[in-house]
Amino acid sequence: MSAPLAGRHALVTGGGRGIGAAIAQALASQGAAVTLLGRDRGRLEAAAERVGPGTLAVAADVTDPAQIEAAFDRARHGHGAIDLLVNNAGEALSAPFARTDTALWQRMLDVNATGAYHCIRAALPAMLDAGFGRIVNVASTAGITGYAYCTAYCAAKHALVGLTRALALELAPRNITVNAVCPGFTDTDLVKEAVATIRRKTGRSEADAVGALVARNPQQRLVRPEEVANAVVWLCSPGADAITGQSLPVAGGEVL
Repeated sequence: MSAPLAGRHALVTGGGRGIGAAIAQALASQGAAVTLLGRDRGRLEAAAERVGPGTLAVAADVTDPAQIEAAFDRARHGHGAIDLLVNNAGEALSAPFARTDTALWQRMLDVNATGAYHCIRAALPAMLDAGFGRIVNVASTAGITGYAYCTAYCAAKHALVGLTRALALELAPRNITVNAVCPGFTDTDLVKEAVATIRRKTGRSEADAVGALVARNPQQRLVRPEEVANAVVWLCSPGADAITGQSLPVAGGEVL
């Protein structure tokens, strides 16, 4: 099939850059109509132009359920019911546990776990009516294993993986699959910011800072956003119908 996702409407949160933008581009290349959702309208609109004609850009904060309901209404007005939901919006903040205050803890949960909950709640009724849906949560290897100094982030991503597994069982009889992809350190702006932080705090060179991040990856490299996008597209495509409740590492063998 030249366009296996033709006729499907995909909504990608955090779609303005990095992994989200790569996912949007990959879904559009397979024929899907795409809506990008994020907080920065200008960035979203620029990304939408790169994805292609007809791509919608809808500004909303995933932590605000009222904004999400309004944004999903606008998306449905543009492309119809949402068939493919990719919960990619996320944020990574690190700190030793002793300096992980309640605000940081709650922020990580709100963005990385509760945001996906809000989006699923907004998309699910139409999926149930249609008897079809594909939900892909972009988690992290931090949702499968632990990392020092990232307690709140790891807890939030573990929560997202738990949501994925439980909801997959609930929705399996309804032809709605729910899966997670779990990237390792990926070549995005967020990782560039992490490298800059390592350099500032330790005085290491850029190469040494990147090396510290990829040390646990047997391939000794950063994951490419397009590699994560390929996994998402597969989970949304015909032929992956029996794949549900899974947490797929895209991490060069870091997590087995």
